[in-house]
Amino acid sequence: MKELSKEWFARDAVIVARNLLGKVIRYGECSGIIVETEAYTTDAASHGRTLTERSRLMHETYGHWYVYFTYGMHYCVNVTTNKGSVGAVLIRAVEPVEGVELMKGRRDVEDIHKLCNGPANLCKAFGITKAQNGFPIKDPFTIYDAPDVPDTRVVCGPRVGITKDKDLPWRFRVTEKTAS
Repeated sequence: MKELSKEWFARDAVIVARNLLGKVIRYGECSGIIVETEAYTTDAASHGRTLTERSRLMHETYGHWYVYFTYGMHYCVNVTTNKGSVGAVLIRAVEPVEGVELMKGRRDVEDIHKLCNGPANLCKAFGITKAQNGFPIKDPFTIYDAPDVPDTRVVCGPRVGITKDKDLPWRFRVTEKTAS
């Protein structure tokens, strides 16, 4: 598989969020297919709305990992986007491919469908912490190219888990193929 180039992430966060679906994320022994994302730019719900030490990566980089701690107990992983502007994409869910037993042990969960079904669960299953914050998206923590997911298998809607600008249709997820 071919790693996505840094320039791939230079585009607008909303475009990158949609196009990340179906790509393969790998960290250490774990990999999975990205099945749900959310875009953030300078909207009211975004860390990037104002420049802070935490949001600096969203302002100054693209093609890097942005990992933050939330609610005093969970990590969330994003990729920075928007060359020359502000943006990031939260990776909300992944379909596990490799390292499943390791993920099950880290999460103490047997059901493969529940291993990476949310940003905090994904980070715990993959062993992602703030130690990876600011890493460039390349081996050993990377995203590989894969065929695009057809529009017929993608649902776009409002973001979840936020209170501001939640009506923006910047959440993308893969669904089962609908009858044609």
